[in-house]
Amino acid sequence: MLYQAYQAHTDFMAPWRLMARTANSLLQQPWPWGESNIFLRSMAAGCELLARAGMSHSRPDFGIAETMVAGRRVGISEEVVHQTPFCSLLHFKKSSSIEQPRVLLVAPMSGHFSTLLRGTVKTLLADHDVYITDWHNARNVALVHGGFDLDDFIDHIVDFLHVLGPKTHVIAVCQPSVPVLAAVSLMAADDDPAQPASMTLMGGPIDTRENPTQVNVLATTRPLEWFERNVIGMVPMRYPGAFRQVYPGFLQLAGFMTMNLDRHVNAHVDLFHHLVKGDGESATATRTFYDEYMSVMDLPAEFYVQTIARVFQEHALPLGTFESRGRPIEPSAIERTALLTVEGENDDICALGQTKAAHALTTKLAKGKQHYHMQPKVGHYGVFNGRRWSNEIYPVVKDFIVANG
Repeated sequence: MLYQAYQAHTDFMAPWRLMARTANSLLQQPWPWGESNIFLRSMAAGCELLARAGMSHSRPDFGIAETMVAGRRVGISEEVVHQTPFCSLLHFKKSSSIEQPRVLLVAPMSGHFSTLLRGTVKTLLADHDVYITDWHNARNVALVHGGFDLDDFIDHIVDFLHVLGPKTHVIAVCQPSVPVLAAVSLMAADDDPAQPASMTLMGGPIDTRENPTQVNVLATTRPLEWFERNVIGMVPMRYPGAFRQVYPGFLQLAGFMTMNLDRHVNAHVDLFHHLVKGDGESATATRTFYDEYMSVMDLPAEFYVQTIARVFQEHALPLGTFESRGRPIEPSAIERTALLTVEGENDDICALGQTKAAHALTTKLAKGKQHYHMQPKVGHYGVFNGRRWSNEIYPVVKDFIVANG
């Protein structure tokens, strides 16, 4: 009944949010006596906050129309080159004939859409031919397509690397670091010609025994049955994925917001004051961030439960007990794919050491093909978004890809 209760609340609030949006639009009109009226501006700001007090379950647009390549502005168009019921392999196709390193950017299936990596994509595009895993909202995937678990995620990475072909470089952001390392390990064991030239793991939970965070503690202090009983819901009948068991995106978002509740409350208080003062630039920055942050997607229940069990509770990968479809996952088989790991000093989701642990597992990979980068003064999202990503982390990633092209 969890999902149904949330849906009932959302339905109840919908007309109120609509009225608030309408009132805000009216109050924002260029009335001759409105610009200097602090009361009306406060009313408009309050209405906007009420109108925004909810989540979206639709994927926002990437909105990347162009980039600079070799000093020349080129257009970007989005092209789906391969698709499954649960994911689209999306290509940011350039109107340019300049050959660039091909990069598969693996977005997390973690309650947010792949557009959370918009800033990552924008930065990569200038120097790379970029593809991204555009995961579908599980509540829109009909039951006839079956389930989706951690093994299916690994299969998708292998399939996408086959579609893209040899000499592809793969970058995993956060959660997919584990299935990407597993996929590359399987391909190495098979001597697969499509195994990637390089693999970059950014802020991922390879070994969550290292410096456990709040997220890790939550995952390990409760039995698996607790998660199945308390955080798994059934998609309501109105959606294409009706009756599918999911970990709702609204629950994951609530969990993340609770971890930093003061920060989110203060951000909205600041938004109110920016609107009242007419500080449009600051208000737009806050709106842009929360438009993305409040867009959520549901995860297939079996994928979520398996991830909790095998990654966070059993520590299967670092302990050497990880299997996929009955096959052992052995990172020691990797000899051709260069490895870069990136961590943020202040990461409160995947703390220092958790991603770096991948190097201890790739025992046959030459030291010259391995590199570790710790970025000072950034948290989890700063590893792949923002100024330090663009100015300090990205140059490391770019040079690593060039060196192993």
